Amino acid sequence: MGQRTRATAAAVGLGLYAAALTGCSGSGEAAEQDHDPSASTPAEAVRQAADVLIRAGSSRIRTSMEMASGGTKVSVNGTGGFDFARHRGSLKVVLPPDAAGAPEHKPITELLTPGALYMKNRGEGVPAGKWVRVDTTRLADGNLVTGGATEPLAAAELLRGARSVTYVGGETVGGVPVWHCQGVADIARAAKGASPDSRKPLSAAAKGFSVTTVPFDAYVDGEGRLRLLRQRFTFTNGAEVVSTTWFYAFGSPVRVVLPAEGDIYSGKIVSASAK
Repeated sequence: MGQRTRATAAAVGLGLYAAALTGCSGSGEAAEQDHDPSASTPAEAVRQAADVLIRAGSSRIRTSMEMASGGTKVSVNGTGGFDFARHRGSLKVVLPPDAAGAPEHKPITELLTPGALYMKNRGEGVPAGKWVRVDTTRLADGNLVTGGATEPLAAAELLRGARSVTYVGGETVGGVPVWHCQGVADIARAAKGASPDSRKPLSAAAKGFSVTTVPFDAYVDGEGRLRLLRQRFTFTNGAEVVSTTWFYAFGSPVRVVLPAEGDIYSGKIVSASAK
């Protein structure tokens, strides 16, 4: 196994277990003029981002998760959609060419639901056409990095714990004017204020992460909707995971059909690191 494959295996673990990478207070008159008018401060606009997404209903999603460890960087990318009102969505996650120990690997289909992550084309040890079900309330990271993509609503819910945040300035994301804020989110604080579906996974993450503060960059449009969210997770071994989520095409239909019980594999899963 080469260095790149070993680094990827460390990031993937159970399916894609990345066991390694880490309120907007207005700063001056410009911040007061440029932030979401529905919030009294930019900090409130950031902390209310999850509520705004739920009201928006749904959107298309693009994700990128980059792991840096030992001088090696590995990226996992995904595309799909998420229904924020129903707290469920789907992603097609693409691993690097050798992430599964082979030159080519089918994209992993992920279904994201309250309390559970379903993965298809998981890799070795799982029969073709079968799904793997993971209880996200039992994951040490609350599925903030396990699936190779931070679950979009959980990523936004994490902003409920935003503090030490500053307004950076006006920018554009995908041609849309946005307000850029930077700050740090406290996972435990976010869990206390999260919606019922997100509370358990975030509470698990608050206990499972040794570093429970998450630096972020949030880009919010004129309606208070997140357009881009970048979060940095740090682990005790010094490795970092940078998770980036793009939100666009709001209102797009999202159809999630859960697998039948007979299509869910319950046997032993072979980890890439065992090779």
